[in-house]
Amino acid sequence: MGDASETAPTDTPVHVESIAHLDGLVADTSVLLVDFYADWCGPCRLLEPTVETIAADTLAVVAKVDVDDVPTLAREYDVRGVPTLLLFAEGEVVERRVGIEDEATLRALVDGYSQ
Repeated sequence: MGDASETAPTDTPVHVESIAHLDGLVADTSVLLVDFYADWCGPCRLLEPTVETIAADTLAVVAKVDVDDVPTLAREYDVRGVPTLLLFAEGEVVERRVGIEDEATLRALVDGYSQ
């Protein structure tokens, strides 16, 4: 059980606006799935419904980072292609996936760290 400052899961992804914003989510969230994407990216658009479902149906907080809006975050996390998914557990990156992932795979990853 987390303390009162822990970020509660939301039904929709949180759009990250800065490094400080993401740092706060990482610090305050037990399990955080971060989707690095771009509006012009076809695979990113295909992945979006899956990411939204994970946000709605799991205990993880899901965040989205538009690499064109916050390129410093993409550099900081060595994101070289989109979509890139990072899974944080207790403040550490525990999984990195590049490209489209199916819902069952993502759900299993998130659930594995949400127990």
